[in-house]
Amino acid sequence: MLRFLAVKRGSLKVLFLAGLLALAPALAEARMGGGGSFGSRGMRSWSAPPSTRTMPGTASPFERSMTPRPGPGMNGGYAAQPGFGGSSFGRGLMGGLAGGLLGAGLFGLLTGQGFFGGMGGFMSIIGLLMQAALIFFLLRLAFNWLTNRKTSGEPYANAFARGSNFGASSTPPSGVGGFGGWNGAQQQTRAVPIKVSPDDFNCFERLLGELQLAYSAEDLGALRLKTTPEMASYFDDELEANQRRGVVNRISNVKLLQGDLSEAWREGSDEYATVAMRFSLNDVIEDRTTGRILDESPGTIEAVEAWTFQREAGAGANGWKLSAIQQQGRRAA
Repeated sequence: MLRFLAVKRGSLKVLFLAGLLALAPALAEARMGGGGSFGSRGMRSWSAPPSTRTMPGTASPFERSMTPRPGPGMNGGYAAQPGFGGSSFGRGLMGGLAGGLLGAGLFGLLTGQGFFGGMGGFMSIIGLLMQAALIFFLLRLAFNWLTNRKTSGEPYANAFARGSNFGASSTPPSGVGGFGGWNGAQQQTRAVPIKVSPDDFNCFERLLGELQLAYSAEDLGALRLKTTPEMASYFDDELEANQRRGVVNRISNVKLLQGDLSEAWREGSDEYATVAMRFSLNDVIEDRTTGRILDESPGTIEAVEAWTFQREAGAGANGWKLSAIQQQGRRAA
């Protein structure tokens, strides 16, 4: 009995440490957007924006976006990686096996048999099911291979129309972020480069500060006026999560340190500009009831992010709205 309790305490410690590791990114990135990459960049949503002096590496691909992902073989410039592109078949099969093995290991820990102690019972129970699943996946793989052989001779444009609308869209219909529910029958629209004026750059810098302060004040009205509906929905979710936790994310002293244009273009009736910005701010987490600053507060930090702004063509410098945020990824070789 004492040995079981000791093992159980050790297992709980392991699970507790794993939980801390899982929460570490959330604690370290408390600012607006949580240090994530999300939003939409029109037809270039799944293409990496060009690197700049401010952001010399490749911006991270979107973790959340309402723009349809590109089809297989059309990853838009990002390397295939877990959770982004790549083979869904391989991810599903290997992910399922890995999940089963991990579950068995945790069961072994909790019952005092060690991490590998639960494998025997686990495999004996579901061994037959795993064999049946393997046969099913092999048959499905063979079927998909035969199907692909039949369609491999079709023109590239037809494959485009059958699958993703990535890179082919006319003016998006009204909706969340202006990107949901694209119609494949719409005519293809070319992305035309545009020039960005000094007034536009002043607007980008102003929006950087105004949006951070609106987020700090939990002013959803101001956030909705200065962002696309898609981005406003993400910030709304973040603020609701803070309310459930009983905390407030206070942001102050926002200062742009360096910024430059990555790319600017027009597609249909919309114009886009992606700008790399390095900025500093004071970021703290307060208890919503007492106002006490929590230990998880990042404090004064410096960040490098690529912000994409969207406006209707001809709307002027004051028509820009935030449509995407991307974090700095790997550096260019």
